Amino acid sequence: MYRTHNCGELRLNDLNQDVTLSGWVQKSRNKGFLLWIDLRDRYGVSQLIFDEKRSSKELFEKAKKLGREFVIQVEGKIIERSSKNPNIPTGDIEILVSNLKILNSSKTPPFTIENNTDGGEELRMKYRYLDIRRDTIKKKLLFRHKVNSEIRNYLSKLDFVDVETPYLIKSTPEGARDFVVPSRMNPGEFYALPQSPQTFKQLLMVGGLDKYFQIVKCFRDEDLRSDRQPEFTQIDCEMSFVTQEDVLNTFEGLTKHLLKSIKNIEVDKFPRITYDDAISKYGSDKPDIRFGMEFGELNKVTQHKEFSVFNSAELVVGISVPNGNDFTRKEIDKYVDWVKRPQIGASGMIYVRCNQDGTFKSSVDKFYDQKDLSDWADLVKANKGDIIFILSGNTNVVRSQLSALRLEIAENLNLRNSEEFAPLWVTDFPLLEWDEESQKYHAMHHPFTSPKNEDIDMLETNPGRVRANAYDLVLNGNEIGGGSIRIHDKNIQSLMFKYLGFSNEEAKEQFGFLMDAFEYGAPPHGGIALGLDRLVAILDGNESIKDYIAFPKNNSGKDVMIDAPSFLSKEQLKELSLSLKK
Repeated sequence: MYRTHNCGELRLNDLNQDVTLSGWVQKSRNKGFLLWIDLRDRYGVSQLIFDEKRSSKELFEKAKKLGREFVIQVEGKIIERSSKNPNIPTGDIEILVSNLKILNSSKTPPFTIENNTDGGEELRMKYRYLDIRRDTIKKKLLFRHKVNSEIRNYLSKLDFVDVETPYLIKSTPEGARDFVVPSRMNPGEFYALPQSPQTFKQLLMVGGLDKYFQIVKCFRDEDLRSDRQPEFTQIDCEMSFVTQEDVLNTFEGLTKHLLKSIKNIEVDKFPRITYDDAISKYGSDKPDIRFGMEFGELNKVTQHKEFSVFNSAELVVGISVPNGNDFTRKEIDKYVDWVKRPQIGASGMIYVRCNQDGTFKSSVDKFYDQKDLSDWADLVKANKGDIIFILSGNTNVVRSQLSALRLEIAENLNLRNSEEFAPLWVTDFPLLEWDEESQKYHAMHHPFTSPKNEDIDMLETNPGRVRANAYDLVLNGNEIGGGSIRIHDKNIQSLMFKYLGFSNEEAKEQFGFLMDAFEYGAPPHGGIALGLDRLVAILDGNESIKDYIAFPKNNSGKDVMIDAPSFLSKEQLKELSLSLKK
């Protein structure tokens, strides 16, 4: 028996017990005649004590040779500490060691295995197995496990069936780039790793399983950032005989359950907003509604004077910053410079101070009077003591710019509290979006999303205005899930492929299996996929997903620990019927 207890469970009421513990040496403190060692495992830390008077000379000398991260087993008696440590649960006791066994020695770690480590990210990724020993990372992985378990239990109680779908599938040109896998047995042919189990979960509905879920790995060969990895995990779900309302209610319930069970937070409001309203009010289809600063469109009250910047703009739009009149001129100029950065691209910004006496002071007083400025304040819902920031230009561009500014200001004013949770649904997305590069429409979600019944006729006349039975789940300004009611009729699916530019032959080649299945009684169905990595991070008060993944890739898509991706030998390439040209 390596241990009778773990290193985090012993307390004062365990005094005088003989115990066996195993773990890693966290640190040691040698006072000459006394030696203390902190022993760590997954569950916590217990202090060991070696005493020249109470320990044998051989044992004492052996303990002095222990280094950081040695794996040891000790036997001893629980005694009360003379100097207690209130910062750890085991801080009232220590183990007077009577026997010590070194299970494995350790090289000196390349960084300190402590919460405040001296290791940079790349170094810690190279030795990720050591990084996981730190409480900071270990607790994040345990938190992920807790969320994962709650999701499985919740969906299972609602009769969802956990079904595994294939990882080796067919490549399709839609969506992001595929990771491809060469087939040795079929020379010159390739599998693709799934970006989503989309068609398989629809086929499971045709198969009559009624409710499906899977916590599943998905793969996309795209550029990385803090909330994106080449392999990621989805909570993938599908339901038969459901309307959009049924799906929204089910996963609103799951979100509320997670917030209650994981964070002990009750969420009463779960608002819904259309895509068009989200864009016009927040400039984003994933708005953070933990704070105000809704957009106010100002064309009608700004384009009647001689200010050419506003007169020539497609859209003039502003936000009111609460208590922003306290900003110094230096702080205002800083925001002006911020929006003029290449990443944002604005040519400038107008501001209006809303004074406590009801008057206004703006950077365009030469062109506008107090009545004009008062009208602006009304439209952006500004109060006394606020400041109004205004941008103008092309509608889509300026909304995106003001959205970025809104988030930057909120961050600086501490309005984005990570312990406050504001979920919402964004609905009625466009079915199609125009791609300038290919000069054709693409599915905004995927080609299996059903159009609104009342909009189907516009597919012929105005395809860009057709709305989809699609919805996104947004939490604290992050899209954590998206789904739709699917097309289940072969004729409508064929029509959809047509408007996406597929020929009959291309549609049959890529999705003939699904079209065939629709001829055998496909039920109405719909579903959603939630990003588990992102959801877990947000629930834990963070937005970067990397530390919630046991073995993540770096920003170049590499695993520096195992050195992947790597080159194949000539023999392997030949066996796969591949060759690399220099």
